[in-house]
Amino acid sequence: MLAAGGHCACVARLEAPWTDPVAALARFADEPYAALLLSGRGGWSYLLRQPDAVGSAIEDLSGLLGPPAAGADDPPFQAGVLGLAAYELSARLEPTAPQGRDPDWPDLTLARYPALVAFHIDRRRVVAIGRGADAAAAETRARVARSWLDAPPPAPPADGPLARTVDVSTPPARHAAAVAHTVARIAAGEIFQANLARPWRGRLAAGRTPFDLFRRLARTSPASYAAYLRLPGRAVVSNSPERFLSVRGDHVETWPIKGTRPRGSDPAGDEALARELLASAKDRAENLMIVDLMRNDLARVCAPGSVEVPELAALRTYANVHHLVSRVRGRLAAGRSAWDAFLAAFPPGSITGAPKLQAMKVIADHEPPRGPYCGSLFWAGLDGALEASVLIRTVALVEDPAGWRFEARAGGGIVADSDPQAETAETEHKISAILAALEGEGP
Repeated sequence: MLAAGGHCACVARLEAPWTDPVAALARFADEPYAALLLSGRGGWSYLLRQPDAVGSAIEDLSGLLGPPAAGADDPPFQAGVLGLAAYELSARLEPTAPQGRDPDWPDLTLARYPALVAFHIDRRRVVAIGRGADAAAAETRARVARSWLDAPPPAPPADGPLARTVDVSTPPARHAAAVAHTVARIAAGEIFQANLARPWRGRLAAGRTPFDLFRRLARTSPASYAAYLRLPGRAVVSNSPERFLSVRGDHVETWPIKGTRPRGSDPAGDEALARELLASAKDRAENLMIVDLMRNDLARVCAPGSVEVPELAALRTYANVHHLVSRVRGRLAAGRSAWDAFLAAFPPGSITGAPKLQAMKVIADHEPPRGPYCGSLFWAGLDGALEASVLIRTVALVEDPAGWRFEARAGGGIVADSDPQAETAETEHKISAILAALEGEGP
């Protein structure tokens, strides 16, 4: 039986000198359940290790968290549960969802951390946080977390490629054919939109680790929801720009991304591509369909009339692409929790389509089980708050006797006027930063 989270009711915080969070993780990166949630500028990052309880059932989260404890805004996450929800968790939530399973990945992994270290890059601030049944226990855990920063650093990384092999598993012609088939199903009235992805697979070079890939991506292609999670025999390296869900108190928000252009090679070309995306009726319609889907998902758990769209199809620029991003928000109905909101909206509409369940069936006709890709990595605080990302731009790695094998996918939303060749090219723009990190010569 899982121990209830009530033994973490008290909190202690200790300030520490500035340390780079990726460098701090390097000391423990190969340790099972070591994790780093790496925010972009303006946000908090979190280093976690040594969970005191784990779970895998949907019902386990409430038992791990226990009764709500006092929270704070600074930082928002002050110990609690880190969760990995694979895309196939959807089959547990809806009997009519595709029932395929990825044999390498559990549908749900939950780990409770009674301590963490939080980093704010802009403020150059580091806070070690501990939780306990009383003030003394919380102080002890905070001091242990603070001591993580004093561990000796590992040797610096070597130059050279990280991947021994990397190959696209769905050739361009086959992906284009899948897009054309999906467009035909849209024309027949079966769906309005479906998100199709293609995988790249390979192996890391001898002596290379998942953390080497995470460290390189953090340096060359920083992302707002980058993350690293090391599990026994598995690892997730995410370079995601997309927030799935954020819950603070009874306020819930989701930020769907739909609409993409590559970055230009010079400022003028870059601005022209951004303007082209903003002016695209096709991309705006693609975004609007997912906004409507997310409004419906949130309405299942929000107070009537509280769901609204304060931002629609706004331009956001990232290291390698421009995106259109919208914001949908609502107020949770009485008796509803952050976990209720997560389950009501999972899997994210931006990577499934509309109507969601039928789009998922179309996806299953063209893709094997996705595992972590298009699932979510999330934290759930002891105060009831929750923050979740969408696991796009993500590499799933599995250890076997020959070393580390990996898979990364890239996809896009297919609508009635999608061009198969353009959609195929879009996947290559989206995967480019990961391939560059795998195949590049830098440290």
